[in-house]
Amino acid sequence: MFLLAATGGLNVGDMIAQLFFFVILISIVVGIVTFVVMVKQRKKQLNRIEEKLDQLMRREK
Repeated sequence: MFLLAATGGLNVGDMIAQLFFFVILISIVVGIVTFVVMVKQRKKQLNRIEEKLDQLMRREK
C-alpha cells in the first residue's frame, strides 16, 4: 500500500495539489481570454446598433 502512496519521493497528495493549482491557473487564463473576446464582440455589436440608429435618424430628416 505504501508503494501506491509514494513513488520516487513524490507523494500522491503533492501531485493532486499541483494538478489542482494547475487547473486553477488554466481557468484564470481561459477566463481572461473569454472576457476579452466578449468585450470585443459587445463593442462590435454596439457599433452595429449605433450605425443602424444613425441610418434611421438620417431617414427621418
